[in-house]
Order: sequence, then C-alpha cells, then structure tokens
Amino acid sequence: MDSLELVVDAKAELGEGPFWDERTNQLIWVNINGYSVNFYDPFTRENVGHDVGQHVGAAVVRESGDLLLAMRQGFYTYDIKSKKLIAVHDPEPDKTGNRFNDGKCDPQGRFWAGTMVLEGDSGQANLFKMDTDFSVEKIISGVTISNGLAWDTEKGKMYYIDTPTKKIQSFDFYSETGELTNEQTAVTFAKDVGSPDGMTIDEEGMLWVAFFRGSRVARFNPETGEQLAEIPVPASQVTSCAFGGENMDELYITTARNGLTAEELKEQPHAGGLFRIKLDVKGAPSYKFRG
Repeated sequence: MDSLELVVDAKAELGEGPFWDERTNQLIWVNINGYSVNFYDPFTRENVGHDVGQHVGAAVVRESGDLLLAMRQGFYTYDIKSKKLIAVHDPEPDKTGNRFNDGKCDPQGRFWAGTMVLEGDSGQANLFKMDTDFSVEKIISGVTISNGLAWDTEKGKMYYIDTPTKKIQSFDFYSETGELTNEQTAVTFAKDVGSPDGMTIDEEGMLWVAFFRGSRVARFNPETGEQLAEIPVPASQVTSCAFGGENMDELYITTARNGLTAEELKEQPHAGGLFRIKLDVKGAPSYKFRG
C-alpha cells in the first residue's frame, strides 16, 4: 500500500459519490451541497465542475455517454456537452424534507439510490431501484440516511448501509431480477469509530468503508465482521470511496468540510479534498446505467 495523496484540494462542502469512468479514465464525483458534478482527470490533474442547480447525491454514467443523477428533487438525466438537465422521476414528491444521497449501479446496470432525512423524523427515507426501462421501485423503507452499496457477483450478495444503524446489512441478490432476500447483519460498528458512509468492494470480496467523523477508510471481511486494514485520512468527515486507475488498484476517497468549526478547519485544512491511494488489491468497477 502506497501513501495517501491529495489529488484535488477542492474544499468541497460535501464531496461524495466517486465513480470511475473507464472510457475517459476520469473520476466523476459530486459536491452535494455545492450543487456540482465534478470530472477529475488524473493525467492533466484538472478538475472541472458542472453546476446542476440543486443538491446532487450521486452521478453515474449511462451507456449513451451522458449521466443519470440522483438529486434533491428526484432522478434526472444530464447531457455533459449541452449541460442540459431533464427530469425523469421523483419518487418522493411529498417528502420535501428528504434528498437523494448515495447511489450506484448494480452489475446488471440498474441504478440503486436512496434518500436521507434532512428535515423531519428518522425512518422516513427509502432505497429505490431504477430499472433500465426507467421504472422505479421502492426496495427498502424505514431508512434514515441511505448510504453505501456494494455487490459481490461471485457470492450473489448485495451490501447496504443505513448510516445511523452503525451496521452493514447483507442480502442475497438475484441478478436477473434485482430481488433481495435473506437480510442479515454482516458487520456491526462500535459507537466511537465514526459513522459508516460510502462503501465499495474489492476483487477478494472485502468491503472498504468510509467513516464520517472517523478520519479513515477501513477494509472489512463481511463473512466475519473483522477489520483487515485501515487508511487514515487527514479529514474527519470521510464520505465515500471507489476503485479506479488503469489497473483498478487505486482507491479514490471523497471528504467533506460542511459543519466543521474554524478550529477544526485549521487542524484539517484539506477537508473537502479528493484523495487517492494505490493498493495491493484491485476493486470493483463503477457500473454504468444500461438505460
């Protein structure tokens, strides 16, 4: 494992949702509270932001080349060249206190994205699945902060985090239909380690979890719940991680600075930055939306 590198000193209010676009060899990531979708080119080291006008919790690439976004007011498509946003579907028009948070595609190209409660009672958010025909189905209800998602294609498992539960749940995942059964708790976290946020999976089936207010990303065995490795991050609010790079052995890590005090910002000047570290293991690709 190499040392951690700051690749974009973005000072993002709430950096999230890293997605490696293997066609362009760029990392796409969002600044939720900054209303922007960002494109980082590791070769030129340039980061270009697109203002999309509202909270954007996740961005994934469509096979057509444009993006599918999960935003404050539902699902949208976004044409990168024309910068045109088109509303697709809002599954929670009555829940104005919610916004979409994390989301990603499963290996079959369906888009899974969940909401979080900004204003209102806990348990009022949901996890949705958008199929490739753009039909939307509510899969898990009673959620408070929908977060990390990962799929183990060999074991037929899906992993999911609702942050306040301090757990990773596992499900049997039926790839043909996207159906989930046999919910179990795979990993339970102690109260003092920070809150589990975004997540990805490596080729050995181990989970990499970002810890908000935990200053780290850690690797876990979902079969045993054991922590296997840890990457300290010089920002307390670590939000998500995704594999990228030519060999898919580089872990990109997003962070946030929203809500930090002036004293905390002095101690962690690179909070809100985008970080990268080369690992000894390869990870899952960022799957495209096949609609």
